[in-house]
Amino acid sequence: MSDSQSKVPSPLPDPGADRRGAPVGRRVLLGMLGLGAVGVAAGGPIQNVVAKGIDTVAQKDPTGLSDLLPGNRFRYYTITSSTPEQDETTYRLRIGGMVDKPMTYRLSDLAALPQTRTVRDVQCVTGWRVPKTPFGGVRLSTLLDAAGVSPDAKAIRFTCFDGAYTESLTLDQARRPDVLVATSMEDKPVTHAHGGPVRLYVAPMYFYKSAKWLSGITVTDEVIPGYWERLGYDVDAWVGRSNGRDDAPTV
Repeated sequence: MSDSQSKVPSPLPDPGADRRGAPVGRRVLLGMLGLGAVGVAAGGPIQNVVAKGIDTVAQKDPTGLSDLLPGNRFRYYTITSSTPEQDETTYRLRIGGMVDKPMTYRLSDLAALPQTRTVRDVQCVTGWRVPKTPFGGVRLSTLLDAAGVSPDAKAIRFTCFDGAYTESLTLDQARRPDVLVATSMEDKPVTHAHGGPVRLYVAPMYFYKSAKWLSGITVTDEVIPGYWERLGYDVDAWVGRSNGRDDAPTV
């Protein structure tokens, strides 16, 4: 992480907020560029006009917007000044809330479960895209089934070991076959810079929904909007339904 990065203050909690259905389209995109806030997003080839806009934002926003990761395909985003690295000896993923059996997983535990690999485009909310990116790991539904979800549960809240980032999905969304607790990216272990050793991957939604540095999965009775949703981002961030260009999710 760049030494010039500084922490972005967390917004005031608003657990009751529910902004599902508001599209993240071109007008919202321009506003986001003006604010200099783009969540955990990714970029591939960038058109000149977008690149100029990003450069302008980077001068105003200290969240690492302009930091390219090796290979120049993805960019490094964070809302904190630093995030400690974790490995097999220190990493734990805890599942709790409205479940019959709270669970704790190490990396080796996740590796021992049935694995799924999916190849989809990674779509950033600003319009950047990294085509045909492989992600691998355990389906989130597998972990939920193992824990035994309460019949009264309606949603999932995700927390991260950066100590600040949160995300959410409805229970139906979380059970989709293309939602993974990912341990590999581009057929290699997920690096710390990419949100490893474990991150969420929500294939049909904008990349800010795919929380990095995943450490907690809490089953809840309502949707609790995540970090960026409390700042106005769409809670249901379907790519297809938001930009009118990609196919809407059909699975």
